[in-house]
Amino acid sequence: MNAVRLLVLVGPTACGKTRLGVDVAHALGTEIVSADSRQVYRGLDIGSGKDLAEYAAVSPAMPYHLIDVADPREIYSVYHYQRDCYRLLEHKAREQPYAEGRPLLMVGGTGLFVEAVLRGYRIPNVPPDEALRERLMQREHAELVDELRQLDESALERTDRSSKKRVVRALEIARHAQSRGAWLSPPPPVRIEATVFALDVPADELGKSIDHRLDARLRQGMVAEVRGLLDAGVTPARMAQLGLEYREVTAFLRGAKSESQMLDDLRRGIRKLAKRQRSWFRGLSRRGIRVSWIGTDHRDELVAAGNRSSPFRR
Repeated sequence: MNAVRLLVLVGPTACGKTRLGVDVAHALGTEIVSADSRQVYRGLDIGSGKDLAEYAAVSPAMPYHLIDVADPREIYSVYHYQRDCYRLLEHKAREQPYAEGRPLLMVGGTGLFVEAVLRGYRIPNVPPDEALRERLMQREHAELVDELRQLDESALERTDRSSKKRVVRALEIARHAQSRGAWLSPPPPVRIEATVFALDVPADELGKSIDHRLDARLRQGMVAEVRGLLDAGVTPARMAQLGLEYREVTAFLRGAKSESQMLDDLRRGIRKLAKRQRSWFRGLSRRGIRVSWIGTDHRDELVAAGNRSSPFRR
C-alpha cells in the first residue's frame, strides 16, 4: 500500500490557523488540504472565513484543496469529505515529492472531518431525512443523547454531544442503519502517517480575535453575501444548516431579530463554538490521536516536523 504524510494543524475558530498554515506550507514547499465543513461550499466565502487572500499572499500562490467543491443547496457530509480527501491522498501518494515523503498540510477546525480521515471511520452513506430531523430537534437534548447511546454507543463516542444538531445527525444515521442498513465508506486507500498539532490560544486573546474578525467580516460584506445566497435560491431552512453566521444573518434579513440582537447572538455563539472545538481537540488523545499543543509563534516547530525524515522516504 502506498503511503502519504500529513502534517495536521487544527484549532478553534479565529485562532490564526490559515495564516500560520500558509506560512508553514510555503516554507515546506507543500500544499494545503482544508478541513472545514463550510469552506467546502461555493459562495460561502466571508461567513465561513475562507480567507483566500491569505493563500495569494505568498509567491507563488499557495495551492489548496477541498475548498469550493460543493453547491450550498446540497449537503456535503463527513462521508463526502472523507471520500474526497482519500481520493486526493491516493493521488498525491503517487506524485513526487509526496511519494518520497514530503508532507501535505491539513488545516482546519472541523474536528470530525480530521478524525474521520485519520482514524479511517467506516461512515454510513445515509441521505438526510428533514422530517425526522425536525421531529428530533423538538426533543430534549439529553433524551437524544440517551437514545444514541442505546442505538450505537460507538457513534456517541465520536459525536460532539454538546451540539444538538450533530447528535440529531448521528441518530438519523443510527436509525437508518438499524432499519434499512447502510453502505459504509471504504477503508483508507493509502497508509497515512500523521503528525498533529493544535493551536492553544488564551481565552481572552481568542475572544478579542473573534470580535475583531466578526467586525471585519461585516465590513467585508457578510450580510450582502447572505442576501445573495438567499436570492440565488438557498432556502432559509438550508441557510440555518450552514452554520451560525448564515443562520443569524438570515434571521436578521427576514426581520426575526434586530441588528444589535444579531451581533450579540453572533458574538456569544462564536465563543461557544470555539469552546466546543477546543473540547473536541482535547479529546483527540483519548481517542487514539496524539496531539501536540503549540502557540501561534511556534512556526519553526511545525516546519521542523514537516522536514523530519519519514520511514518511507526513498
